[in-house]
Amino acid sequence: MKNMPLEQKEQKRFVVCKTDALPSGERLLIELGGKKIGVFNVAGKYHALLNYCPHQGAPLCLGPITGTTLPTDKYEFIYGHEGAILRCAWHGWEFDIRTGDYLVKPNIRVRTYKVEIEQNEVVIYI
Repeated sequence: MKNMPLEQKEQKRFVVCKTDALPSGERLLIELGGKKIGVFNVAGKYHALLNYCPHQGAPLCLGPITGTTLPTDKYEFIYGHEGAILRCAWHGWEFDIRTGDYLVKPNIRVRTYKVEIEQNEVVIYI
């Protein structure tokens, strides 16, 4: 039996806001196509995450935006990724806003959505 290519699902396009309405370090919570989504500006790059923590279903995108300590071979603390980490307010699970990866186990992720900038507008595809 031949491997059949997966059918690509057509994504819907949603204009969220003008780029200047979402400054660096800020977030916008929206509902699109029945999904609650957080849109983030991390150092001038826009990202969208499902507002649902995979741990226990908390509204993830309401949590604090922070940085975190970085891995090191020495006995020291190095802080990094400022403004790129979203911490769940319920239990403290930390996710990279840019990728959706859970920092402790990258095989656990929060759903991300494609974001494009088109004519100074933030556009999400879901």
